[in-house]
Amino acid sequence: MRGGVAVAPVRGPGPAASQFQSLSSKSLRTPLTAAQQEQIQQLSNKRLERMPVQYVLGEWDFRDLTLKMRPPVFIPRPETEDLVSLVVEEESLMHKKNSGPCFPVSAPHPVILEIGCGSGAIALSLLHKLPQSRVIAMDKEEAAVDLTRENAHRLQLQERIHVLHQDVSYGSAKQLLLWGPVDFIVSNPPYVFHEDMASLDAEILRYEDLDALDGGDDGMRVIKTILALAPSLLKDSGSVFLEVDPRHPDMVKDWLQAHPNLLLVLCAVHKDFCGKPRFLHIQKQSR
Repeated sequence: MRGGVAVAPVRGPGPAASQFQSLSSKSLRTPLTAAQQEQIQQLSNKRLERMPVQYVLGEWDFRDLTLKMRPPVFIPRPETEDLVSLVVEEESLMHKKNSGPCFPVSAPHPVILEIGCGSGAIALSLLHKLPQSRVIAMDKEEAAVDLTRENAHRLQLQERIHVLHQDVSYGSAKQLLLWGPVDFIVSNPPYVFHEDMASLDAEILRYEDLDALDGGDDGMRVIKTILALAPSLLKDSGSVFLEVDPRHPDMVKDWLQAHPNLLLVLCAVHKDFCGKPRFLHIQKQSR
């Protein structure tokens, strides 16, 4: 959730919670050393300066993974975990559809493109959940590319991911066809309406990369570019999964209808855990 005050830093059960819960009763009764007290003071001062707790701790949990975090790379929000689930579910459905008792199909080897990888949360979660998959992850910010690569190595997933330092643009299709047409495009793009940027929480405005949030006047600047590129990148019946502002589903539907040559159809709109329309499933139609 990128828009409005609701984009507050994630308050999920990150690594700090799990470490605290794992402490023994003896540890809880042991007095802190002077060095430990100093460390706590330093961390507390950072938080008092409104630094997001993910940056304070330097890592955070996303689905089943613990990822390194550092400013100004965009912090993955908890609802984005559902975006990963939607891709995994669609891959499972496609596999079942293409196989049967008389025509068994070997384990799928989907190729996935993530646009705007940030910390690598989405890409690496998909690699973890889909062991046969390969991912191309791209971001225009060098800090994000470096962090995704670092997290991939920490999780020993680096052999199945290719991370590109480039912006999404109408001329970038050729570089993204490294492994041929892709099965899925997934993105949590900048989608905050520009007029809403000033109302974001101080933690965000001070520390996070605002280009990873600002979607332009209608919040669809990057979304439109992704959709315009999608037909040249996707296999037939391939899918685009996007996280968007709740105002976007109707806007995207109208935009696609105004561009029938793209052969893209909005198949489904899924709600987040707050009940807001948050995720779009868009499919490429065969000619």
